Amino acid sequence: MEKLRDRLEALGRELGAREAEHKAALEAARERAASLRRAVEEGLAGFRKGAAEAGAPHLDVEVSELRLDDKHVRSVEFDLWRGRYRAIVTVKSRGDVTLVGPFHAGKTEGPCKSFPFDAEDEIQKALSDFLERFLTEAVTP
Repeated sequence: MEKLRDRLEALGRELGAREAEHKAALEAARERAASLRRAVEEGLAGFRKGAAEAGAPHLDVEVSELRLDDKHVRSVEFDLWRGRYRAIVTVKSRGDVTLVGPFHAGKTEGPCKSFPFDAEDEIQKALSDFLERFLTEAVTP
């Protein structure tokens, strides 16, 4: 009888061979996601500073590390959250950046807006609008 380890190792080789052709595109998506995450962290540093100077240092949100997308194995994502408020930035290996939310945890995700990698000006404007909506909702009682 075939051992479970051997069977799953064979499956790993089969699926790994199928996905290997996407390795470079997935790495490009990871690099793009890392760049966007750095931009988000820089923007949030300004938000935190402004909130603290205004007397409300408790207004803050968390940003996750990069990870493989929860839904698509060929995408990379990171989350923003405060309490039940969520937003997701997903970068797909096919060359799309998708901004999801803001939404409440446990509720349907959305709204979503997608942009091609090379639409830098559109992405920057949409990311700013996206973060502003998220922060406004996330810190409103």
